Amino acid sequence: MKKLFTLLFLAASVAASAQKLDTLTIEKIMRDPKWIGISPSATHWAGDSKTIYFNWNPNNTERDELFSITPSAIKPVKVSIDEKRSIVSENGAWNKKHTLKLFEKNGDIFLSDPQSGKVSQLTNTTEREYDPSFNGDESRVLFMKGDNLYAFKLNAGELVQLTNFSHSAAPAPAGSKKGAKTNKTPAAGNEQETWLKKQQLELFDIIKVNERDRKLDSIENKELGPKKLKEIATDDKSVGDVQQSPDGRFITYRLTKRPADAKRTIVPDYVTASGFTEDINNRTKVGAPQSTSESFVFDTQRDSVYKIISSTIPGIKDIPDYVKDYPKELEERAKLNEDRKVVIEATYWSEDGKNAVAVVTAQDNKDRWIMKLDPATGNLTLLDREHNDAWVGGPGADNFGFTDNLHFYFESEASGYAHVYLVDVTNGTKKQLTSGKWEVQTLQLSNDKKTFYFTANMEHPGITNFYRVPVAGGEPVKITSMKGMSEVSLSPDEKWLAIRYSYTNKPWELYVQANKPGAIAVQVTHSTTPEFNSYPWRDPEIITFKNRYGSDVYAHLYLPAHPDPAKPAVIFVHGAGYLQNVDYGWTYYFREFMFNNMLTDQGYTVMDMDYSGSAGYGRDWRTAIYRHMGGKDLTDQVDGVKMLVDKYGVNPKHVGLYGGSYGGFMTLMAMFTEPNVFTSGAAIRSVTDWAHYNHGYTDAILNEPFTDEKAYRLSSPIYFANGLKGNLLMLHGMIDQNVNYQDIIRLTQRLIELHKENWELASYPIEDHAFEQPGSWTDEYKRIFKLFETTLRK
Repeated sequence: MKKLFTLLFLAASVAASAQKLDTLTIEKIMRDPKWIGISPSATHWAGDSKTIYFNWNPNNTERDELFSITPSAIKPVKVSIDEKRSIVSENGAWNKKHTLKLFEKNGDIFLSDPQSGKVSQLTNTTEREYDPSFNGDESRVLFMKGDNLYAFKLNAGELVQLTNFSHSAAPAPAGSKKGAKTNKTPAAGNEQETWLKKQQLELFDIIKVNERDRKLDSIENKELGPKKLKEIATDDKSVGDVQQSPDGRFITYRLTKRPADAKRTIVPDYVTASGFTEDINNRTKVGAPQSTSESFVFDTQRDSVYKIISSTIPGIKDIPDYVKDYPKELEERAKLNEDRKVVIEATYWSEDGKNAVAVVTAQDNKDRWIMKLDPATGNLTLLDREHNDAWVGGPGADNFGFTDNLHFYFESEASGYAHVYLVDVTNGTKKQLTSGKWEVQTLQLSNDKKTFYFTANMEHPGITNFYRVPVAGGEPVKITSMKGMSEVSLSPDEKWLAIRYSYTNKPWELYVQANKPGAIAVQVTHSTTPEFNSYPWRDPEIITFKNRYGSDVYAHLYLPAHPDPAKPAVIFVHGAGYLQNVDYGWTYYFREFMFNNMLTDQGYTVMDMDYSGSAGYGRDWRTAIYRHMGGKDLTDQVDGVKMLVDKYGVNPKHVGLYGGSYGGFMTLMAMFTEPNVFTSGAAIRSVTDWAHYNHGYTDAILNEPFTDEKAYRLSSPIYFANGLKGNLLMLHGMIDQNVNYQDIIRLTQRLIELHKENWELASYPIEDHAFEQPGSWTDEYKRIFKLFETTLRK
């Protein structure tokens, strides 16, 4: 009997593992993604370069678990609890020789020697210490505690406080401790008290003696007492970017004042454990009062503090180009002749401490300056200015540093694409190290500072590989060669690559490769399930078509083997705006990828494109939506539909579209402003009025509502709702803390007041911006599929 039970159990297990996905349905593809298989994530190296750690879930457990491999033993092994406790953080600061590493763990500072495996705890306090680094000669460990910078002497074990930031408005009396009594005579309060004091000194010798003794005691205490650290009053400002020069003389820092009157949105949460509606305090809206900051130098040698001078930055008084559309505002700004608000984002020091560079950005997003800082005066001298009438951005915004004591590297879109530059800080001479119609997407300087490693889409906009190029200049050398998307983690000793690789229809897997051109990448993980592998997921062709402006638009095209007689087509619009979806990698929108496969099975032609404003195609494509979202990005969709009609026989009366977030916004704009092109649209978690979105994203593209109202009126669907003719389905999470539910409610009221009838709203009470519950995903896409089935296949 036991043997029979075992055989039956094995047979059931084989049947379950061999389950096939013969046909796609909404219920099947919108399940918990574990049915696909969970890809490895959070890949990082141990400090000794011998072990690779990553999160993975091959056994379909409740949570991902930590696994490890070595370059020579690639079978994944689950990491034990004891080993987890001993793992050194992947974040931290190395010494110059890359033999010692500082890191923070649980609010304390540790020093690791990766080769010996020894880890020393340097602090053990109830307060949090953070941001550790080595000082210039590496004899001390610098770290922050609270707002202040400290130094721990490695040999002597001595702890020294280097700054004394105080939130008081004025420094305490010199030479006195907190709470200690002093002999200081209180200041006179009025004329009567002043006269009486003067009279006492005149009449009584003992009072004269006491006064003389008090003054002498004060002088002697000052001479004999230890020198007190200068108190730096910050009032109500926060302290940030505290940096010490390698020679220890200068400390730079930034003070930021946050606005007290910035009103925040409230997101009501209706389904709560308490049974009561609970408010979620959320974000501000674009145009709300913003933080302002100033940066300073503390010269410890002179015991003085002074401001870094931004008033001499070239273009500091420039008025943004868009203001010319508002003549009255332009005239007023010209009269005021004010400096633009800027932020000194960071200060960088050469190893010898003789050169300092400050990276400065304009709060209106139009400029980024790289300035040489004279720490003795606070003066700035221009090394590079990147200006854009739209907004400065693109990949590589945080890639800066010294390659040696005289040269500073950075990324810039000056050529139209994000590339690497080197500037001589002594004379401002610049050299471009990479060039071409492609983008440097990640950048890392080698340990010996002679080589740059970078990821780029050099061969094709939708293929990324890992390259190296000498700091001195030369041709880039390709190191990885797999067609698809590669995310590379370089080992600390720079001998190995841990690669997360994916292809269009193959989710992310982990590979290991020697850091050599032509080396073979060896696959480590196999994550997808037999059920997922049983379906022939399409590898949609990447095509290009010309838009009305003559530019190439890249798109995925899904062509049905058996087109439906109605010749319907659906356009999927990716979200985020600045995101690349048309590539040879596994997409963030994997559910939509599977839905597009299902639509194609049903006879639909499906396309998704990297419309104007998408990532991966350079500066001009990135900024093509400036001051008019729903302009060129939407006409690209319209031009794409025309191509489908002309080239692939799609019925122009049977075209729908769908998308979420920015894709939802685009769907609304399409349904409201191009009603003769799109019959139906499903708008998911959509921005309906950009004046109600957040500041950091929106103000770069549209400026601010009260300074550039024209841009907001051109770009916000709520102003065009009267144009709705087709069939509109709107879907939104009610606790969306990104695009608030209020957005869709305001548009709903607008549609009611316009007496529109051909629309529906589906609300999801427990969903934020990114849905989590499979039930919500299933309901959402059932409704979308029903919309297309009932309106596009007539």
